Amino acid sequence: MNLHKQFENILVIASRNKGKIMEYREYLDGFSFEVIPQPEDIDIVETGTTFLENARIKALEVAEITGRNALADDSGLLVEALDDAPGVFSARYAKTDKERIHRVLNELNQIKNRKAKFSCAICIASPKKEVLIEVEGISYGEITHIPRGINGFGYDPIFQESTTGLTFAEMDLSQKKIFGHRGHAFTLLREFLETVQK
Repeated sequence: MNLHKQFENILVIASRNKGKIMEYREYLDGFSFEVIPQPEDIDIVETGTTFLENARIKALEVAEITGRNALADDSGLLVEALDDAPGVFSARYAKTDKERIHRVLNELNQIKNRKAKFSCAICIASPKKEVLIEVEGISYGEITHIPRGINGFGYDPIFQESTTGLTFAEMDLSQKKIFGHRGHAFTLLREFLETVQK
């Protein structure tokens, strides 16, 4: 497979999440790819049991529909005391970010073990129904007792990253590139992207 011929300079981000798309545009800054979001009318059902399976489903389907290479991720919060919930159901744990945060904090009420991790799986697929690369990054930390910070999205205000003592919502994008699960996954992806853009 000739990746150089197959990898054109347009990369579709298989997401409608504006925060996620903004992060990927930041991560991909400096590469020659034109980054565009998926069409608004695409609605993909995530039927996988792992983050990697869901990322693969989204990347393959968006690539086929758009006729472009597509990058998809699936990420979520895994809380040790909740048997790794919400896991792959992180985005569906409640209707809004605020309600999802409230549910996690409520379920951890009176529980001393606050250990948690964020996982991010990334898949890039071609319109020919081929998976070009898959990676997974993990950030370790714990759940705070109250939300902190105004940046980010999702569970960011209640996830305190272990090495910095900051929640993801207290970090700027440059810090999330280094310490975030999406940043860890993208570091693994970087060598592939540097190869195919040459």
